[in-house]
Amino acid sequence: MVAWSVGSQDLLKQLLTDPRVSKSARRHWTAFINGDIPADWPLNLWVAVENMFTAYGTEHRRLRKLVAAAFTARRTEAMRPRVERITRDLLDALAAAPAGEPVDLREGYAYPVPIQVICELFGVPEEAHAGLRACVDGIFNTNATAEEAQANVVAIYGILTELVALKRKEPGDDLTSVLLSVRDEEADGEGDAQLSESELVDTLLLLISAGHETTVNLLDNAIHLLLTHPEQLAHVRAGRASWNDVIEEALRLRSPVANLPLRYAVEDIQAGDVLIRKGDAILAAYAAAGRDAAVHGADADVFDVTRAGKEHLAFGHGVHFCLGAPLARLEAAIALPGLFERFPDLALVESAGELAPVESFISNGHLALPVVLRPAAG
Repeated sequence: MVAWSVGSQDLLKQLLTDPRVSKSARRHWTAFINGDIPADWPLNLWVAVENMFTAYGTEHRRLRKLVAAAFTARRTEAMRPRVERITRDLLDALAAAPAGEPVDLREGYAYPVPIQVICELFGVPEEAHAGLRACVDGIFNTNATAEEAQANVVAIYGILTELVALKRKEPGDDLTSVLLSVRDEEADGEGDAQLSESELVDTLLLLISAGHETTVNLLDNAIHLLLTHPEQLAHVRAGRASWNDVIEEALRLRSPVANLPLRYAVEDIQAGDVLIRKGDAILAAYAAAGRDAAVHGADADVFDVTRAGKEHLAFGHGVHFCLGAPLARLEAAIALPGLFERFPDLALVESAGELAPVESFISNGHLALPVVLRPAAG
């Protein structure tokens, strides 16, 4: 499979708002329409799923309108006490580690904060958390074999189908129940529901997977950047920069999603010096766009929380801008200061060396983030 990778921030913004660029493989990707993309292609879920992630035009507006009802500013802000409680509990658990003992902060903090938040938000039973996490990891693992990817698809659809059945039987104060009520309300007296059963499950897949994987990487990268750039952490502690500055600069420099598949040219598009032909695939290279020297200058690769312009596309751009961006920012605004205030002597494990990246060209984070929370006595 061949795609045009777009890393210029200005060009990417242009294409992301161009009505001649679609996210529907079924309608606009020539290779998919012609049957050249095998059913067992490991990334098939990314292009074949039916939700607002792959919808185009009026279809996208219909789905986004229905889903947006579950992501109001009021509902997001209402999550603040839960995020604070989850963060506090995790910090208490970390504090039990002996001084000087290495701790993996990705496993012990960056991951559980958003996974617990998103599972509470959607009413996922606690016994399903581990399986759901493993499946989402599998979705973003672009090193998976065709067999592994297919097995993962079956597993996650099983979990989500069971969740829908549970919430239909026992609705609660959660977003799965909200989406179910939207579907049922639209169906009453109107013939077919505007949100079909398959769209409902695929929408849950999008919201739950995107809703925690990106935040995991945001926390992971922000923590790592501050620990490897102590002078930047000093700016925050001295009041010369805010935690919001940290969050936006981390999003710019290390976009949680490095490359997002896929978009397609509805017709021939002249993109700078390149002609993207009708039916060609386009890969949004968000990580490259965040380091575009044409926008951010010669020091675009430098982590600087005092940087005046921190514009980025980490949450997308245009009609497909991430609905969960406010929640991700809320989680980071609570989790990051909470961590560094609780453990002021936090430091990377010196022997760790260069940290290995996750096994994905989509997800942008580390396999592990080994730290010492407090120095050993003496």
